Amino acid sequence: MGENKNRIYLDYAATTPVDPEVFEAMKPYFGDDFGNPSSAHQFGQKARQGLDKARAQVAEFFGCKPEEIIFTSGATESNNLAIKGVIYKIQNSKFKIQSLPHVITSQIEHHCVLDTCKNLEETGFAQVTYLPVNKEGLVEIEALEKVIKENTVLVSIMYANNEIGTVQPIEEIGKLIKKLNQSRQQKIYFHTDAVQAINYLNCKVDALQVDLLSMSAHKFYGPKGVGALYIRKGTPVKKIQDGGAHEYDLRAGTYNIGGIVGLGKAITMINSQTAQRIKKLRDKMVEEVLKLIPNSKLNGSRQHRLQNNANFSFPGAEGESIMMALDQERIAVSTGSACASENLQPSHVLTALGLKPEESHTSIRVTLGKYTKEEEIDRFLEVLPKVVERLRQISGSGKADKKKLPDDFGC
Repeated sequence: MGENKNRIYLDYAATTPVDPEVFEAMKPYFGDDFGNPSSAHQFGQKARQGLDKARAQVAEFFGCKPEEIIFTSGATESNNLAIKGVIYKIQNSKFKIQSLPHVITSQIEHHCVLDTCKNLEETGFAQVTYLPVNKEGLVEIEALEKVIKENTVLVSIMYANNEIGTVQPIEEIGKLIKKLNQSRQQKIYFHTDAVQAINYLNCKVDALQVDLLSMSAHKFYGPKGVGALYIRKGTPVKKIQDGGAHEYDLRAGTYNIGGIVGLGKAITMINSQTAQRIKKLRDKMVEEVLKLIPNSKLNGSRQHRLQNNANFSFPGAEGESIMMALDQERIAVSTGSACASENLQPSHVLTALGLKPEESHTSIRVTLGKYTKEEEIDRFLEVLPKVVERLRQISGSGKADKKKLPDDFGC
């Protein structure tokens, strides 16, 4: 682990370390089993066995058929393929409708979903409704039903939010869409970005009643640069890149066989007991933070929340400065604000919850994982109150300038 050995990592929603067992499963495909799975000779067929095994492992996890799993480079590509693929297919096939296809998504989706939808609007391929959420970050079923139109063809709602951990009522949405489809001429297809949910929630596709589901291996202790998209049989999807008939002619390009094998192995190692242990640590952390730090706030839902997620606001202390001060103390968290050039932009997720920009700028996200230890949480709880107190003293206005923090700022 080198320099990171004594550091505390509390940013598991950003990425996770590759599990040693996953790494071992991948190794042969960077050595003796290096063949191209598309090749007919024995080198290729050996690699093909690894590909087929991984596809079966993923299919078993989701309770679907292996041929309904499409391997990609990650969730960004999976989300693009799901959303653009459905719209392009409907625009250019027997599924074509009389008016412009209508897509519904939420205001708190990951940017790879929001930007994909905006692209479809700008290029004239679709109309898009960006559904508001309530103050806890939840999509309300009644609000969703009200915006469904005759030309609605796709609903894309994330399973769990990457910033605030809010878990959406995906099963209820699936039931609503299934019910509406019984009396509709144009079927509505249902997509969910399940990137943050894989480790913690039921992802059986028949229970969720989704038609498309996106995932990324590096969020569940697999390698970066590989993901998958579940596509229910019969769902109209057009490939969005050319160059070969790989992946049932839906995703062109040479297979990242080592990464795919790693994804398959990682998904078999997910278990609910780990999630329960993480939740206990998270609950302890939240309780202590709110008790130890005056005027602190937990953003998002308490009840409908991922087991590993906490998002706090500390009025009077700027989130970026909190993050940097903690980093100097060898503790890694992330900020609720995205840094663009030298200007802090408020989180679109927190803005959708009703937080003012100055409130959003005081937030940090803390996410735990299977390697998080109780003593690490204790250390975090020891350091964080001191950091927030010092920043509040420096700031006065709640907008501490991170450039003016002393080089040895810490506790």
